Amino acid sequence: MVQVFKGIKVLEVAQFMFAPSSCALMADWGADVIKIEHPVYGDSQRGFVRWNNVVFDPNRNPMIEGMNRGKRSVGLDISKPEGRDILLRMASRCDVFVTNFLPDVREKLRIDLEDLRAVNPSIIYVRASAFGDKGPDRNRSGFDGTVFWSHSGIAYAMTPEILEAPVTQGIGGFGDQVGGMNIVGGVAAALFHRAQTGEALEIDVSLLSSAWWCANASLNTAAETGQVWKPGTPWIGGAPGNPLIGHFKTSDDRIISLFIMQPGPFLKDTFEHLGIGEHADDPRFADGRLIMENWEAVNELVMNAFASQPMAYWSERLKTMAGQWAAVQSLLDLVNDEGALANDMLFEVESGTGGPPIKVTRGPVQFNHEPVNTVRAPQAFEHTETVLMEMGLDWDEIEALKSNGAIS
Repeated sequence: MVQVFKGIKVLEVAQFMFAPSSCALMADWGADVIKIEHPVYGDSQRGFVRWNNVVFDPNRNPMIEGMNRGKRSVGLDISKPEGRDILLRMASRCDVFVTNFLPDVREKLRIDLEDLRAVNPSIIYVRASAFGDKGPDRNRSGFDGTVFWSHSGIAYAMTPEILEAPVTQGIGGFGDQVGGMNIVGGVAAALFHRAQTGEALEIDVSLLSSAWWCANASLNTAAETGQVWKPGTPWIGGAPGNPLIGHFKTSDDRIISLFIMQPGPFLKDTFEHLGIGEHADDPRFADGRLIMENWEAVNELVMNAFASQPMAYWSERLKTMAGQWAAVQSLLDLVNDEGALANDMLFEVESGTGGPPIKVTRGPVQFNHEPVNTVRAPQAFEHTETVLMEMGLDWDEIEALKSNGAIS
């Protein structure tokens, strides 16, 4: 596959999902990513055996695989002088440094921007944070469930007023993946800028800024008008005024969503695909204005049509329909979705402990229609000796570092 980051070296001092997901995508794109892990504990996610109601084998940890495929792992205690010295020597050879450590931790460990620039003036320095690196919350930690979902207004906007509590984030790591892709975009831009001007940039991406961008249309509206759009209680059927926007139940109790914003031009084609084409010439439905006035009559026809056949029938029948529609799918439906699989949305990496390959989701950007071709996530500290030897350390130096706990 095309490796647009081939030759780029990335040093990651991070854990969990947000920052590591960005480095996984850079590894997909050909970067040599070295992941620094604590020599005893490793990335905190390595110990996960349960995620909400899902239990999995820690040796086949989907969060580790998804966030860390293609990387090399080095066990390094950067709180020790010897460990920090090794880190700086690594940084002197790298193009990009990515961390999600809080400001006070970075300062204590002496791995802040000025520390790395002292050994490598050309390094691109990336800070992944919860609330941003400026302002009163810069030292606050946070996960996507608290910052991207709750603090950002997204949970509020997604919750119907009838509910007493906000809707819980139903997709783990939701904001982390969005933020990770934002980091990759920033790094790509910074690499281009450095190639053009010689200037190395510092990059900040937060979970909060990522949420702002996702919600920017609604936030802009709120800032301008002082009003916030709120969803109503979910319903089956078309919307008042536009019966071709809504959720419709099939005969096997599945849901099809229509979102046809201009019902006038699309009504005849929609009716024909629903098997009710004879109603398209009803004078009550002659144009968009009349459809809006007589939306209840259209809604009844559409609801009855969908209720007459199962989802499998409609999924095939509606493939040629001009208007916009979708089956409401679960995540399990999605991993078997014909269209998604045709676009290489899943790929496989070998298991580090044997057994069948592990399926992993590719990033949202594809080059030349090519699927991802990368290797599994490293086991903890798998590449410590290899990386140190590439830096010129001999076995005596490596053994000395092991004996004092600086590496594993």
